[in-house]
Amino acid sequence: MISDAMPERVHRRRISGGDDINPNTVRFSMTKTYVQIQKQIESLQREADKLKRKEIDDVIAKIKEAIAVYELTADDLGFDGKGSARRSPVARKRGAAKGKGRGAGKAAAAAAVKFRDEAGNTWGGRGPRPQWLRDALGAGKTLQDFAV
Repeated sequence: MISDAMPERVHRRRISGGDDINPNTVRFSMTKTYVQIQKQIESLQREADKLKRKEIDDVIAKIKEAIAVYELTADDLGFDGKGSARRSPVARKRGAAKGKGRGAGKAAAAAAVKFRDEAGNTWGGRGPRPQWLRDALGAGKTLQDFAV
């Protein structure tokens, strides 16, 4: 019987032929195969997904409770249809009025479409060219063909 009480001693097991096997030298029988590890990963992923779902449900329940207790509205939470959350008192004190400070005007810049194809794909002219435009340019079209 293998015991944890005496680690300095090498424990041996006798096999049917009478030979002793040192468990420290027979590691190949203890290793897992790729398929076994993949199955273990899948099992752990399923377990993680279940735990995440439970945690999400708990968070949602706490949020709903807080909404009820404080009588919050969608407008209070920034779901007023304007796409921006209400500014905190701290932000107002710092002088972060609408249209001033970092990020001002980014929404307008992102909304400006400069190029469009017949399938409805759009590009604002900033950043890397999208794949649909690169493909069309490679097929002989010009940027002017897509200008809005």
